[in-house]
Amino acid sequence: MEKIKIGVIGCGPCGMAVVSAFNEAKNKGQAIPQLTFFEKQDKVSGLWNLTWRTGIDEYGEPVHGSMYRYLWSNGPKECLEMANYTFDEHFKKPIPSFPPRIVLQDYLLGRFEKCSQTGHSILFNTAVRNVAETDGKFKICYEDLKTKQCSDDTFDYVIVATGHFSFPNLPYYPGIETFNGKVLHSHDFRNAAEFKDQTVVLLGSSYSAEDIALQCVKYGAKKCIISYRTNKMGYNWPDNIIEVPQIEKIENKLVFCKDGSTHEADAIIFCTGYKHHYPFMEEKLRLKDATNIYCPKHLYKGVVYEDNPKLMYLGAQDQCYTYTLFDIQACFVRDIILGKIDIPDRETMVKSIAGWYKRCMTITSPAEAINYQRDYLEDLLTDTDYCSKESNSKIAEMLNTWVGYKKENILTYRDKCFASPYTGAMAIPLTKDWFYCLDDSKESFLRGCQ
Repeated sequence: MEKIKIGVIGCGPCGMAVVSAFNEAKNKGQAIPQLTFFEKQDKVSGLWNLTWRTGIDEYGEPVHGSMYRYLWSNGPKECLEMANYTFDEHFKKPIPSFPPRIVLQDYLLGRFEKCSQTGHSILFNTAVRNVAETDGKFKICYEDLKTKQCSDDTFDYVIVATGHFSFPNLPYYPGIETFNGKVLHSHDFRNAAEFKDQTVVLLGSSYSAEDIALQCVKYGAKKCIISYRTNKMGYNWPDNIIEVPQIEKIENKLVFCKDGSTHEADAIIFCTGYKHHYPFMEEKLRLKDATNIYCPKHLYKGVVYEDNPKLMYLGAQDQCYTYTLFDIQACFVRDIILGKIDIPDRETMVKSIAGWYKRCMTITSPAEAINYQRDYLEDLLTDTDYCSKESNSKIAEMLNTWVGYKKENILTYRDKCFASPYTGAMAIPLTKDWFYCLDDSKESFLRGCQ
């Protein structure tokens, strides 16, 4: 019998979760399909790769990554700990709950190295140009970015594992073209120290605006002004971070807000989120839903494309959980492909999608969003074996505690410690308050974990 072929687009955290999922099956003695990964970068880990480039890369391709220097985890590492590879296993000692980017990437790479004996192949520096249905299969056309050689291959299943945090949403603000300072999207933000002694306006009121404002004042910005459209984040900000209603217009270096206030700015950073963008997918296979904690149509169980159940999208929803969500989705997809989970008829899929989306639209608080995603993942865990529902619930409890810590003090929540949902091991404190940890290197961080 001919081996099933799976084409996986992207080998960041979602694609790496696919490798792990099939490796687990292989370790249990199961025959696994042929896995081929198409990765545009020259190494795995996707968004977690830091690059100085913005706009386009060395091959003229849009830069995928949105990471910046001095980024630290904005959620407890215990909430993204991987069930089959704990932080204690990787670092051989306890570490604090909120590590810098490079430490989390190191952990992600450690699991990948451990579980990558699946016989998979990764085509690096390779851009997928088109995915189309053909005779019940999928034809993937791709280009080697170094040689410019184009090729194609046919697959039984396609998994789109590119995530959705790489194509910026850039709304128009009247007069933005007259602004006499720097304008950029958070996707192109690289170094908070660049804004030392400046007044920065951040458009948006979610995680990017929150963290970039904190990073900027941490590294010397004079003031950060966060412009919200509907509701304030309402944190106990330091004196040099303020929240103002939506900006109505911009004139030269002045921004005018709905409450009548006027502010002079040196830079404007759009923290306005991202859009689903899959130009390489044939039109009828392309996910076009607005980003949300649940896709309003097309994706059964959040992953299976209803118009063709042999096409799956991973990490396509907004997230409270991250690595854990990718891992559970990857295991669910694996078990569909291995024939352990049956896909229902279209009518049942549509009804299921509608039910989850209806509940999604009633969410009004962070706690409701966290509990919603907990329940969504528990639904997947009914059919797959990644971790226990108890561990999954512990993650939700920690996320809700984390939200409370942020409300208490936005500057000190990263100084808190959490316990592993799998081993119970407690993290250790940072050697000094996060706000004064200016060195984000792995060496400096781990030196404090003696």
